[in-house]
Amino acid sequence: MPAANDIRKGQVIKFNGEPHLVMETQHRTPGNLRAFVQIKMRNLRYGKALDQRFASTDTIEVLPTDRRSLEFSYADRDTYAFIDPESFDQIELSEGTLGDVKNYLTAGGKVDVLFVDEKPLSVDLPSAVNLKIVESAEGVKGDTASNVQKPAKLETGLVVQVPLFIKEGEVIRVSTADGSYLGRA
Repeated sequence: MPAANDIRKGQVIKFNGEPHLVMETQHRTPGNLRAFVQIKMRNLRYGKALDQRFASTDTIEVLPTDRRSLEFSYADRDTYAFIDPESFDQIELSEGTLGDVKNYLTAGGKVDVLFVDEKPLSVDLPSAVNLKIVESAEGVKGDTASNVQKPAKLETGLVVQVPLFIKEGEVIRVSTADGSYLGRA
């Protein structure tokens, strides 16, 4: 097992029996005290971030990871099926594992899945996705004095605020970071 000095950003370590993604590391040597490593990490099961201090000589277990690009296939109740385009294996993820990611999934959409010990733990989306509007109120003609917006329901069930000129049936680009409207696709 590597020492705390050898831990780098992006690695997945085992801490308190749970997998944690290392987001930042700093090696510190304060005055006349012993050196230590400050690690900022995020629990991959629960999403909680924490800072932890390790002695520079402590050994830390690094978990084997694999990042694969998968295509979304279909959803069945609270289970979401993905296909590996290289091996054609089907991988099913629960709604709990996906979290808010499910609001941006469309058939054939690509996501990056982080596997730790051959178990899928986290799903990363592209920065923006194209989604079709299935329900939207008509804009009031002449109401363009300011940046007036209206709610629009997308094909995934997500509701976003869009400008008045956007109509039902159009495809728009949506940010996956905050669910905001970016423009027409």
